[in-house]
Formats: sequence, C-alpha cells, structure tokens
Amino acid sequence: MGRVVPTGYNCFSIDTAWAAETEAVRLRLVSATEAQQLLPAVTILDARPRSGWTQGHIPGACSFCWEDYTRTDIDGVKYRTLPSAELALALGEKGIDVTTDVLIYADADTSWGGEGWAAWILAWLGHQGTVYILDGGMQAWKKAGLALEQGENLCSEALKPRHYAVNLRTELNISAEELQQNKEDYTLIDTRNYWNEWFLGHLPDAVHINWEKFYTGKTRRPLGKGALIRLLRENGVDPAKPVVYYCTGGIRSGYTWLVHTLAGLPAAINYEGGTEEWNIHTK
Repeated sequence: MGRVVPTGYNCFSIDTAWAAETEAVRLRLVSATEAQQLLPAVTILDARPRSGWTQGHIPGACSFCWEDYTRTDIDGVKYRTLPSAELALALGEKGIDVTTDVLIYADADTSWGGEGWAAWILAWLGHQGTVYILDGGMQAWKKAGLALEQGENLCSEALKPRHYAVNLRTELNISAEELQQNKEDYTLIDTRNYWNEWFLGHLPDAVHINWEKFYTGKTRRPLGKGALIRLLRENGVDPAKPVVYYCTGGIRSGYTWLVHTLAGLPAAINYEGGTEEWNIHTK
C-alpha cells in the first residue's frame, strides 16, 4: 500500500519534509523555500476561502476552495463534492491535466484543512503528476518573507486550458451503505469537534480524534510519521489497520487523510459524505 520515499527523492534534498507514494497519488511535503524553487514549473492551488486568496496569495495561484466545489445533492446531503466531470472541467480551465505537477497550500485553519481536501480530490480523480504540499502553508510562506500577490487574478486566463482525463480511485472514498456492510474491516475516526458534534452523535464504534491534533506549531505543520503513530495508538487505533476518516462533509477528514497518507501508513479512506450522508441514508 503506502510507502515512505527516501529523503532526497526526485529533484530536492529535503531535510525537514517527507514524501509518500501510494498506488493512488504521489505526494511531496516541501518547505516554503523549496516551494519557491518549484515556480513557475508547477500550477498553484490556494485552498483557502476565496476572500483570503483575494487579500494575498502566492503569485500565480488559482483559488481552489472547497466552498466553491461542493453543493447540496438531490437527496439533501450538504457539502457533497461536485461530480468528477465538473471537477475535471474546473481543473482543466486552470491549466491542469492529470500529469501536471501541482503545488497546494492553505492554512489548516480558516480553510478547515482545505489543502488536505484539495489533495484528496486530485488523488480521487486519479492524478498522475506530483502533488506538492506547502509545509506550514501560508503562515510559513509569510514567515519566510516571500512575495505575495493581491487581487482577483483570473489564473485561468493566463493558463492554457487542458483536458483532465479522470480515472477515479474509488478505493479512496466510501458510501454509507459500504460502511454499514463492511465496518469490521475499518477503524472509523471522527475528526469533528467533541462537544458540539461528536458528543451529540457519531457513527457506531467510531473513535474520536479532533482533526486539529493532526498538525502542530504556529504554522500548523502536519504530524510526521512517528507523531501520527503515537497519536493513533494513544487513542486505541492500530496503525496497521485500514482507517476511514470522517467529519461533516469530508473537508477536515480530507486533511487527516493527507497527514495519514504523507506519513506512509496503510491506506486510508476519506468518507466524503460524512455525517451529512450517514444521517440521511441510514434513517
């Protein structure tokens, strides 16, 4: 399943970051300095709310916030990710095809971990290019004193549209029905707030670990492999057993999926439908 790629793989000598390859996606965690060295060879996705992107973003970055690519479906389930064909069209308009190298960043805060959701979207669609994640997000970029761009730069106008050919990795998502039928095969981890969400109701036999425990420090760096294994074991989770992360609608759990996948642990699933789908389809 997942495996850790040795430091220095590809074109960088990475001292503080790590990389992971699975059958589904190639991920690289890079520092702000390393991310700057990637420019302009990568397409940049800013996964924060659009207002944050407008106020200041990495030069050339396209806005790709989950709020713009989710909606309530015909069954009344909120926060459903758009169909793969619509996502493919949106990515193509930003000059991205399945082989494009992409740099994603956010702030693991106002975006509710939107960088993880964006990385999961690419993995789910079958992306073949490298997906770079900015370690520490916008906070790290600012701390390094690197340039920002302001305003509504319509990146799609500056980039040549491409065709994004979807090859869905269905193993990265799961439905309420599949969970009910195969729940013994997985450890369910609820990543929501304790008092306002988990305490009021959660999926049967789930373990609660707030998604904010999956990052550390002022720049909100994703936990490394050792720290993540300790966190899981402290909460009674066997790191060797497949994990299904969930929240309300797949955003925060998308972030925990990212941290899990970067760490090279056995395959994880982001239950994109979350409690919104569960509550409707299991009544």
